Amino acid sequence: MNFIDPARHTRRAFLRRSAQLAATGTALPFALNLAALGEAAAFEASDYKALVCVFLYGGCDYANTVVPYDGARYAQYSAIRGGNSDGTAGGIALARAALGGTVLQPGTALAGGLQYALHPAMTGMAGLFNAGRAAVQLNVGPLVAPITRAQYASGDRRNYPAPPKLFSHNDQQSVWQSQGAEGSSVGWGGNLGDLALSSNANSLFTCISATGNTVFLAGDQALQYQISPGGAVPINAVKGNVYGSAAVRGLLAELVQSAGSHAMEAEYARVTQRSLGAEGQITAALAGAQLSTAFPTNNSLADQLKVVARLIAARGALGTRRQVFFVSLGGFDLHDNLIANQPVLLDRVSSAMTAFYNATAELGVADKVTAFTASDFGRTLTSNGDGSDHGWGNHHFVVGGAVRGAAFYGTPPPISVGNGSGSEDQWHVGQGRLLPSTAVDQYAATLARWFGVAPGELAGVLPHIGNFGGSAYPTDLGFMG
Repeated sequence: MNFIDPARHTRRAFLRRSAQLAATGTALPFALNLAALGEAAAFEASDYKALVCVFLYGGCDYANTVVPYDGARYAQYSAIRGGNSDGTAGGIALARAALGGTVLQPGTALAGGLQYALHPAMTGMAGLFNAGRAAVQLNVGPLVAPITRAQYASGDRRNYPAPPKLFSHNDQQSVWQSQGAEGSSVGWGGNLGDLALSSNANSLFTCISATGNTVFLAGDQALQYQISPGGAVPINAVKGNVYGSAAVRGLLAELVQSAGSHAMEAEYARVTQRSLGAEGQITAALAGAQLSTAFPTNNSLADQLKVVARLIAARGALGTRRQVFFVSLGGFDLHDNLIANQPVLLDRVSSAMTAFYNATAELGVADKVTAFTASDFGRTLTSNGDGSDHGWGNHHFVVGGAVRGAAFYGTPPPISVGNGSGSEDQWHVGQGRLLPSTAVDQYAATLARWFGVAPGELAGVLPHIGNFGGSAYPTDLGFMG
């Protein structure tokens, strides 16, 4: 289901687009009118800003990523996850002594003496947090509207709506990225791109994925441009000889770019020409965009973030002022082998995001680029024997020079399996699955406001944002400067 309402991209944006379209004339093919529409935008940027979504596919286990460290809550965590009473590892609980090198030191201590540490593999991320370059948003996940545990348990979805198809990988990935279940065609990253298109000399480079197709970057007008870690993806048959013949290659190149009288044939040729032109621009721009920052090897996420950093370095050559990027890492669906496999994954996340931040600092744009994590869902606090199962709310990281770092945002959830009726169970829906106390809409709105979206334009980016507000569910969570 797709909740996006293009009409809510505001009257101001519509009038600007209409004025630009008037000059194109009604005689142009419909597809070319759409292309002209794609060059319009709701705001004109004079500086540079970029958002980078780091999606962790499979559902990252929250409890072993951002780990309770104060004595009382660590003991609760350890008991639920099968650890030992002396603080040593057991079951799927980490040893408390192993967390000493990644204890998070917020500028303002959490109430009640609460403390957190990151997984021992995340030394880089812990360093960014403690240096004020990263923040943690606690217990964030998809919500249609605020909902209590009792309302969720009632099953009354007419009065108390919940996200569609909870605990389903494909659907919750889509809900995170587009606010609709699998099959949604427009994402909130693409909606941001719609508003920023005319800020860039070439609107095609507004939304860029380094990890294949994603609904997150699909807008009503914005197209997602896909690259590989090695750079632009070529049309091989046009770039190299066909059957060993340069003549055949030349004929094929001419054929696929020759506009015919049929509207669809002409559009195909136009898209091919655009693809070849974009490849040339990207290749030339990246040739002059080298970095001295070292990125980790044998790390696919680092490879993706490195090419994103190089594209940011090439922003002048590409004429870009507002960009939304998407990168990802899979493998987090750890029903089994959580203790064995999660350290490798979290090391890749931490080292890649640390190197990426360092690269933005090298480029002098650390305060202009914000990276943030997202994932299908969190997981159960309870163990299934060797791992954890699908959950709901999760803890996420925001990294960048504009981030109000060394801080936690949101509500620290109690350590509970949520099977009782006490107050400690109100943010759980069983087995330690977190009922989100912060909505993805609030998380996204905070990033969107920093990106340049006006308050009145948020509803066109995040259709559910009107369901949130006030002190309990603010639309600005405060983690951006």
